[in-house]
Amino acid sequence: MPLARPSPAALPAEARAAVLAWYDARGRALAFRGTRDPYAILVSEVMAQQTQISRVVEAWSRFLERFPTVAALAAATPADVLRAWRGMGYDRRALNLQRAARGMVAEHDGQVPRELAALERLPGIGPYTARAVAALAFGTAVGAVDTNVRRVLGRVLGGRDGLAARELQAVSDASVDPARPGDWTHAVMDVGATLCRPTRPRCEECPLVSWCRFAADTAAAPERRPLPRAGRQAREPFQASTRWLRGRIVDRLRDADGTTWTVVEAPIGDHDDAAIEAALGALARDGIVELDPVATRRARLATA
Repeated sequence: MPLARPSPAALPAEARAAVLAWYDARGRALAFRGTRDPYAILVSEVMAQQTQISRVVEAWSRFLERFPTVAALAAATPADVLRAWRGMGYDRRALNLQRAARGMVAEHDGQVPRELAALERLPGIGPYTARAVAALAFGTAVGAVDTNVRRVLGRVLGGRDGLAARELQAVSDASVDPARPGDWTHAVMDVGATLCRPTRPRCEECPLVSWCRFAADTAAAPERRPLPRAGRQAREPFQASTRWLRGRIVDRLRDADGTTWTVVEAPIGDHDDAAIEAALGALARDGIVELDPVATRRARLATA
């Protein structure tokens, strides 16, 4: 019977100190990192999911000008929120953020709760976002595990095999610097985004190289260093995708009068009537649009 692999230890204090020193000198200077307002931090974290940081910075400031408080966001119509979300994509995130705001008004007097369990119970807020807000806004020593953190900790402590999903959260929590949990959260994300990349990682510049099992493995066998894959099959052109079509439909409805029905005419790109009707149906099921009950392909942004 094979022996079970021992659970990986947390990063040692010396490794944490090296990461924080690197972050102090070379971390990304992003506008939303200058706030301690829990609501502003929550907005930035939801925006940063699946979106390039360069796009988030401008959109974050614009969104907060439109909805400066939890109460303002909760009181808005979904259509207003979706208009303010223009250019960010993945529009369900905007509605999830508003659902969370309404939950905070109903249960927390319009304030972002401090307790991790309360954050996790908010509608539309997952474990990563809850932990990021807890660490960044309230100084709670919990680890927020996104794609970058997963890669960094997996490589440092797990080597080429990485870490199992069940291990990652415990290791991340145990590795947080207790004196600077917010800075630690940003620092590990920055190491993953700028140095510990999926392909062609810049191990020689990484503050964790002295503790990294992955770096040691690739130094011993450089031919196994991860490189971009060759010969990938050509991907579907983005304009042929349902995601692209949904985005164009929502943009058309953003530009329309929010209280009247708008005919979404074909073609949109290469998409015909049937594709548009299917996309409208999916958008309606997601709560992003409302469909006219008496006319085909007439819709508006959700009003309630």
